[in-house]
Amino acid sequence: MTSNYFIMDNVSVVRIFFLTGLNEPNDYRVTLLTFTLLYYCMILFFNIFIIMIIMLDENLHEPMYILLCSFCMNSIYGTTGFYPKFLFDLFSSSQQISYEWCLLQAFVMYSFVACELSILAVMAYDRYVAICRPLHYQSVMTKRRVSQLICFSWFTPFCIFSISILLTSRLKLCGVNINRLFCVNWVIVKLACFQSDTFSNNINAYFTIIIYIAHGSFIIWTYMHLMRTCVKSKDERVKFMQTCVPHLVSLLTFIVAVLFDLMYMRFGSTDLPQSLQNFIAIEFLLIPPVLNPLVYGFKLMRIRKRIIDLFSFRINLHPLSSISNKSKVRRK
Repeated sequence: MTSNYFIMDNVSVVRIFFLTGLNEPNDYRVTLLTFTLLYYCMILFFNIFIIMIIMLDENLHEPMYILLCSFCMNSIYGTTGFYPKFLFDLFSSSQQISYEWCLLQAFVMYSFVACELSILAVMAYDRYVAICRPLHYQSVMTKRRVSQLICFSWFTPFCIFSISILLTSRLKLCGVNINRLFCVNWVIVKLACFQSDTFSNNINAYFTIIIYIAHGSFIIWTYMHLMRTCVKSKDERVKFMQTCVPHLVSLLTFIVAVLFDLMYMRFGSTDLPQSLQNFIAIEFLLIPPVLNPLVYGFKLMRIRKRIIDLFSFRINLHPLSSISNKSKVRRK
């Protein structure tokens, strides 16, 4: 067996991490593998379906739907950082990951979460302008502005967490076991040797927390204004129920899932069953990626109508194909 360390300048350097979160007996792994594969395919199908509907229908090329498209793309990005590796681990007797791939996975997980919150903040701003300043909506939410907001929601997390991962990569590590199903930057930092300087990592972490608390505060501020406006008018209340409720459901689901994981990671007890620890850790990869496209697909009237039209068109085609098949049989 290859060593997990190599010696460089008389210091041990980690080459491989072991993900020790998976402790299911081999008898259950085939079942777990089947359900995980089906669930991942379901995530891909729902999100790609919404993306394709928006891309192919020019009537949906509006800020709210373009932002929804970006939202679904982020779900695909985040879940692809976890599920393929997890499926591979279910095949393997030893769940290990190279140092470089572990850092990459940590980057994907963190940037996915941050992108999700950034996109939710941008979507909240879009709803605020649409409902609170409807006369200025077309001049404010131009194609250029929407492009800038989408770039902000993607590139800001990428830049922040690139710095975070670079700071982690300079640490000397004294452990190889990560008690999770996937790599997490904070857990890797905790494996640093006693003499390693983690001060920069801590400063970067606090700076990142402040930025995303500001995102959350901005979302709360927009919804305070939205609710104040909607109380005054019945039409605005209808618009709020149609377009803001899906956003609120996505926001609350995501925040609860992430907070559970963060609170457990910082303060949780190791006495909990491993399966429950795993569920808490991957809750944000289980519920929001499936729930979001379903909520938006059923609640947003124009997307729902487009889906109904699509399926009714296929149903109408089916009798025609069966009639043509019958006529062919008669000819024979």
